[in-house]
Amino acid sequence: MRGRHGAAALLAVSLAIGLTACTPALPESVIPGTEVTVGWSGEFTSFNAQASPTLGNRDIAQAIRGDFGDVIDGEFVADEGFGTLAIVSEDPFTVRYDLTEPVWSDSIPLDAADLLLGWAGASGYFEPPSADVGGAEQAVPLTVPRIDEFARSIDVTFPQPVMQWQQAVSVPVPAHVVGQRAFGLSDAMEAKQAVIEAIQTGDADSLAAIAAVWIEDFTVAGDGSTPEDVLLSSGPYVVDEIEASDAGQSVTLVPNPSYRGISTSQVARIGLVPAGDAPLAAIGDTLDIAQVAPSAANRETVRELERTDRAVDISHDGTVWAMLLDPAGLFSQHATRTAFLHAVPIRVVSDGGAGPWTSAYTGTTSMVSAPGSRTYDIVNEDSGFSETLGTPGEDPALERESAGFAAGTAVCVLYDRGSEFAGGAFTALREAASEFGWSIADCGSDDIDGALEQGNWNAAIVRVPVPDSPDQIAAQWGTQGGASITGDASPERDALIARLAQTTDVYEARDVTAQIEASIVQSAVALPIAMNPRLTIVDRDVTGVTPRSGTDASLTHALTQWTAAP
Repeated sequence: MRGRHGAAALLAVSLAIGLTACTPALPESVIPGTEVTVGWSGEFTSFNAQASPTLGNRDIAQAIRGDFGDVIDGEFVADEGFGTLAIVSEDPFTVRYDLTEPVWSDSIPLDAADLLLGWAGASGYFEPPSADVGGAEQAVPLTVPRIDEFARSIDVTFPQPVMQWQQAVSVPVPAHVVGQRAFGLSDAMEAKQAVIEAIQTGDADSLAAIAAVWIEDFTVAGDGSTPEDVLLSSGPYVVDEIEASDAGQSVTLVPNPSYRGISTSQVARIGLVPAGDAPLAAIGDTLDIAQVAPSAANRETVRELERTDRAVDISHDGTVWAMLLDPAGLFSQHATRTAFLHAVPIRVVSDGGAGPWTSAYTGTTSMVSAPGSRTYDIVNEDSGFSETLGTPGEDPALERESAGFAAGTAVCVLYDRGSEFAGGAFTALREAASEFGWSIADCGSDDIDGALEQGNWNAAIVRVPVPDSPDQIAAQWGTQGGASITGDASPERDALIARLAQTTDVYEARDVTAQIEASIVQSAVALPIAMNPRLTIVDRDVTGVTPRSGTDASLTHALTQWTAAP
């Protein structure tokens, strides 16, 4: 692509990061002189995304860390170029994590020490005793894993089956670097062995030394002093440069010459730079790729970009717009909740919020799964939503009267006044519900989070994350859920969530998820409206960009697929 690396007037501390002096030649797949510049709003603060799992750190980790696989459209897709996974025992539940032949960018192989260190980090070895280090899907195993250093594998025995066993072990940082720093060693193999022994023996002093490195030493330095050993990569790209400015942070990625994955890099340089105030106007000039939220103001601009052969991809950001009911006060009775929800035309409300972007807002019938996945298909089929809540009754006004409420009954509806979608959806709701005798009171707020906590509302039009693990489902819909908005829960649902956390069969997991959704439907406290869309605009000279839906690494999950004109 065009030489744009210094185009964004960075008033910066430039962290020029040199790779090791002797590096192998770049992969033959790399096209010399190619560059792609991406508008990015993230912040890169740590090379250890497990210790500091921010969105920005996870974005970068997707580019610089190999892994056993990734979740695409709700399903785990294995990367056998990194390693293989297998359940080797059902009782006790034991999984073998077996590496192929990946290496770090300093040519040191990944092996059982790296896996054991990743396991220990996920299991809470390096966290304070009171820290929340995970949940049911990453429960601390009964014993330290058995390792096979020659085969570069570990066998992890869990106290119970784990639904997300494929993702329970990863390699967030190099064990030889941790060992060298923690114990003052110079030899990489000796350092790896020291890490293994510390974890196997449980030596408190040694673990404390490892923990200090794990937590502190992989932090991105703000003064340009990030050491080379911290920069090591096991993924297709390595971090070449970091720049900080008043506009934000820029991160430059270049191909990892040591990467041995199945799919290798094609673009010689990828720059993640501040998107600026007008990212769409920068497409074709200083930006090749930008992601924006659809709005009435940018509809014509996006249309013009499409007309000039820029690719526009619509995905969702992992959140769902929904109307949630407070199952107390006005809506304390189930019949009242269903009567009100039957008076809400979902498509009308969604279109009112979407405005000119109606086609971008994908309808949904689920609070615990997202459209596009096989799990969603099963949930949609089995939850009973369409038959009970998604289809208006024969006479919503009569249903209201049967529930004991006269025409003109006021419903206080909370929404975010700063949200274009929420404001439009509220207006559409008020007009539609009035036809059936409900009076929609404007309880909009400029501080939606604060207003939700205060609880002075009957219904709320809000955007909430779609959970992607049993822990997250429990947080939103369990009895002890810390992220619950409605407070609705049931012992039966708690039991289903606990069962899901221990379900290793993917088909059974889909069925159990559908049962969880059905329990939410039966409570009549939530009406999913639409997934919140995200637009990805790609310039003409860049191809292979496949944004994925969800919160994590929408772009950086598939950098090796990108190609660009030199």
